[in-house]
Amino acid sequence: MLRKIRIVVSVLLFGVLSLYLLDFADLLPMQFHAVAQLQLLPALLSLNVAVLIGVLVVTFLFGRIYCSSVCPLGVCQDVVNFVSRKLRKKKRFKYRKPLTLLRWLFVGIAIAAFVAGFTFLVGFLDPYSAFSRMVVHVFKPIYMAGNNLLEGIFSRFDNHTFFAASVYLTSVFSLVVALVTLLGVGLMAALNGRDYCNTICPVGTTLGAVSKYALFKIRIDDAKCNSCGSCSRNCKASCIDSKQHQIDYSRCINCFDCLDVCSKNAMSFRYGMVKTANTKVDKSKRTFLMVLGGAGVATTKVLASKALPISAASNTAKRQVPISPPGSLSHTNLMQKCTSCHLCVSKCPQQIIQPAFTEYGLAGVMQPVLTFDRGFCNYDCTICSDVCPAGAILPLAMEAKHRTQMGVVRFVKENCIVFTDETNCGACSEHCPTQAVSMVPYKNDLDIPYTQTDICVGCGGCEYVCPALPNKAIYVEGLSVHNTITIVAEKVEEVKVDDFGF
Repeated sequence: MLRKIRIVVSVLLFGVLSLYLLDFADLLPMQFHAVAQLQLLPALLSLNVAVLIGVLVVTFLFGRIYCSSVCPLGVCQDVVNFVSRKLRKKKRFKYRKPLTLLRWLFVGIAIAAFVAGFTFLVGFLDPYSAFSRMVVHVFKPIYMAGNNLLEGIFSRFDNHTFFAASVYLTSVFSLVVALVTLLGVGLMAALNGRDYCNTICPVGTTLGAVSKYALFKIRIDDAKCNSCGSCSRNCKASCIDSKQHQIDYSRCINCFDCLDVCSKNAMSFRYGMVKTANTKVDKSKRTFLMVLGGAGVATTKVLASKALPISAASNTAKRQVPISPPGSLSHTNLMQKCTSCHLCVSKCPQQIIQPAFTEYGLAGVMQPVLTFDRGFCNYDCTICSDVCPAGAILPLAMEAKHRTQMGVVRFVKENCIVFTDETNCGACSEHCPTQAVSMVPYKNDLDIPYTQTDICVGCGGCEYVCPALPNKAIYVEGLSVHNTITIVAEKVEEVKVDDFGF
């Protein structure tokens, strides 16, 4: 019964989170975002005390329930393992000694990377962020292509249930990282079950340390057990030593498969403080981890300091400072808390949030950056700040969004078609929500853009619609630290051309 309950809960949480990440038509209400907020590392970075205490309490009571049912990457491994076992009927697991040193090595690397601000590596190891990137960059384009196929079929019968959506890759680099993660984790799951959870994942190792002292555990009744090894052969965590009648509770994920296969009913999940074998403290391991942690901090600080700002798109080559999403407050806050889960990338209705490459420097690889090739930041949209589970993009009220200055407008007269072609345009002014761009008299009955940076919010509307090619005549320069502006702009009075130096 426990196994069936676990499977039902796991499938529900996994399905809801996957659909939430794939959903581009806003079919699911925002309440489903609560599933994303249950993830441990984002909750830690956002100081979501309720989730942190909840996970720790549940782990102390029942063991690694989080790893078995809540973590989407863990459930994904179970799916791969299930398919693998169907294809290989004789596939069996066996007890393997824990790779304790290697497990804590990855924990040390994650801590060192976090302290040094090299969150790219932290996000790479975080299971939720890894799963989210796989869904957003690998499966979402396939999902959208399938939607377009259905739209074409249904529209032929005058049924408009579906609507066509643009299918595109947000980042080649992020796609490669997602594919490597998918193949790597999938291969480990197919061969050795939950090997990734009990070898590489820092979340699994940390919760495993707590679960050793859980009040409710899977216990072996020595009087009933005949050491047949059935439990060990079906343990995807490879943590049951049937010969010694022992279970490594730091690796047990409470999948309850062993309870179902035990023909003697010697396995039970019940209350009881289980005695663990005394182990000597290996001082050499501690020393190794301390040295590794110190070296990791020093190395990642060097890497984090080597910023290589480059343009995100060819037509914005003049931009020197990248634009971080509204609510991120600053590049520093973004890089301290972002795990690169790319939920904001998936949910942005304008498709302007993309994973960075080196715009923020090496420390900010794959973190969200705004580009205005496909659109601009809607003046009344706060979705990215609403969905971020890690606190890297803080929630913004609509009035606060209207006052948030992510960047400032820059005008290059020599690129403007009013200057080059001597023809009226004004597209930039028409799309400016704060009147930071207005048209003023130029010459020969022509008007030319005039900018007021103090009331610009950096939404990119002007940059997106500017028809000048190959270089835009107007663009947005990012701000490392966001500002707050006055909402209402004063109307530009009639002025002489000479007042603007034209």
